[in-house]
Amino acid sequence: MDPEAGHGRTECPRTRHVPASTLSYRGGVSLPAGDLVGTYLRALTTADAELVASLFADDGVVHSPLYGPRPAREFYTELFADTSQANLTLKSVMSGEDQAGQTTVSFWFHFDWRLSSGAAAPFDVVDVATLGSDGKIRELHIIYDTVDVRPAFEAEVGHASWRRPRS
Repeated sequence: MDPEAGHGRTECPRTRHVPASTLSYRGGVSLPAGDLVGTYLRALTTADAELVASLFADDGVVHSPLYGPRPAREFYTELFADTSQANLTLKSVMSGEDQAGQTTVSFWFHFDWRLSSGAAAPFDVVDVATLGSDGKIRELHIIYDTVDVRPAFEAEVGHASWRRPRS
């Protein structure tokens, strides 16, 4: 895959390194598990809260370095409100099992994030998704270095991020 070819895409290429089982999503639509990452990144790029929510279990949780642990629907609603544009470039997909035997899918991508004002806050990130037996995301851990992003984010939203006390 040409790393420059995917920059700014609104649709991510189909992944091939995740389990081949079929997952059921909103409206009974079934997708191969290999489409999970592509669907997730497409939902982020297009700010499609319903599509991203359809990938999560009803009680799914997102653990974010900026927003803290949040129910998935609440997290994406707030993220999309704070975003004017998102260009994503997928770099790698990995899958396996955690210590409890749950399927995990990790995906590394560049997130060229533009805050609601248009201010740039780009970063490279690895999202680690733990899937339930139904293939829905139960937990998503977002992992990246916030040293450059946190000040821009806090200036944009007008308050400290979740790890810093709010004044």
